[in-house]
Amino acid sequence: MKNILKNKVVLVLLGLFALISCDDFLQEDLRDAITPGNFFNNDKEAELAVNGIYRIYHNNNLYAQRGLDDYYTHGADVVGPNRNVNGSIHNYLIAEGVADGNGVWSQLYEVVNGTTEFLANIDGNEKLTEANRNQAVGELLFLRALAFYHLTNLWGDVPYFREMLNPIEAGELGRYDKDLIRTDMKADLERAVSLLPSTYSGSDLGRATKWAAYALKAKFHLFDKEWLLAKNACDEIINNSPHTLLLNYADVFNQSDPANSINNEHIFIIDFKSDEVSTTRTDDYNPRIRDEPSNRNDDAFDEFGAPVLKTNGTQMKRWEYFQSVMLEQEEDMQGYGWSVPLPELADKNNWQDGDLRYDATVVTEYLGFELAFPYFRKNWNLDQVNSLRGNHHENYIVFRLADIYLMAAEAENELNGPGTAYSYVNEVRKRAFEPDQPWSGMSQTSFREAMYDERKFELSAEGHRKMDLIRWGILLDVVKSTEHRSWNNPAANIQSYHVLLPIPQAQIILNANLLTSDPSNNGYR
Repeated sequence: MKNILKNKVVLVLLGLFALISCDDFLQEDLRDAITPGNFFNNDKEAELAVNGIYRIYHNNNLYAQRGLDDYYTHGADVVGPNRNVNGSIHNYLIAEGVADGNGVWSQLYEVVNGTTEFLANIDGNEKLTEANRNQAVGELLFLRALAFYHLTNLWGDVPYFREMLNPIEAGELGRYDKDLIRTDMKADLERAVSLLPSTYSGSDLGRATKWAAYALKAKFHLFDKEWLLAKNACDEIINNSPHTLLLNYADVFNQSDPANSINNEHIFIIDFKSDEVSTTRTDDYNPRIRDEPSNRNDDAFDEFGAPVLKTNGTQMKRWEYFQSVMLEQEEDMQGYGWSVPLPELADKNNWQDGDLRYDATVVTEYLGFELAFPYFRKNWNLDQVNSLRGNHHENYIVFRLADIYLMAAEAENELNGPGTAYSYVNEVRKRAFEPDQPWSGMSQTSFREAMYDERKFELSAEGHRKMDLIRWGILLDVVKSTEHRSWNNPAANIQSYHVLLPIPQAQIILNANLLTSDPSNNGYR
């Protein structure tokens, strides 16, 4: 996907298609414009259209910055800010027009609009070769299903369409039952599996494969408690895909080598390694030098206890010395500190003895300096040569194989108890402990509850935790029992309706029918 952002025509294409989808009402003669009728004439043009959809997922409201992370990580028991920011979301002070996710909603529906329009023009198009047509259709089906995955996770029932609507119809569309939407998405993903290739190479790495479609399908089934179907989808990946668990947990997140930024454990990523593509999400996980290290304004002494002096002979402060040591190895702390481990996750005593994932996940000291806050080592990058503030190129890992193993374990336990489920979870735990500490001797209930923590430690700050707590029905209990820092108190505000967001106020102003099926707006009125 190295050429996604080089294809500037994609932006024009998406914009024009949004306008000309209402050609029943606009009678202008568009002979010289790009239209669906005169654009999809060859494989390259179809690829450009699909690349345009991938581009939308690079938006700050989705994967490039806080968009989805805000709602999938904050306000649970893993991630919080290192100061009094993001309070509306983290503290459950959400309301219509206040942190209601309008930007996320808008971008996801841009994906829905684009994929639906492009499917209408690519599916069955005899001007395209069969192989390329199949791949394009499969990718579009996957990308649309991913959009509805997020929409139904965050808002439940949402507007739904599978064919392009004219402006009047679109402006009056109400909400559809999320179960209906998800049933269709599972069927679309089943078709995508049959159309998508197993692997890619070269500049196509990062595109959706059949295994990505299986992973998303497994998520839908798991969330809907369709245990057998979830396990079957997971087993397809585990038994038949080329994906493997890496031997070292930390290597899963190591993207220091741009040529090897996608590894065998990654099933689907949002590719920020491509030319001209960057993310600021990393800045949220990187520290601010103004915060670090602890006792930062004290005088600095080296490891031998000698004062550290500036060139003018005055003594450095600890933060100056710390920064100078980092700069010697071309590093610095230029982030925002927006997403740091909450105190309980940061405390090694709350992890099982010998869990090697702790040091790969949490960092509390660096280069011999104690830090004022803990940070997510797995998500930070202090490199000042290849990963500058505001211009990072770390891929966002959407689905990886360890998650698939844990989903399979959970589904198998719900179906038949822990007997066979052990093999799945112990495969993940094998690399987490030396020597191994496999699970055994549990009841179905104790296995289920142990999985609550296992998924937290394996997948922390990867965008799964909050939805896990919601689908298990324990979000409120967990939030109320978790230690938060002094500037946050979500326990005082969280209510049962906070498992969903309100339909954004900006959308209701445009379309009052969004409240027809639920005048309470998910309980916020």
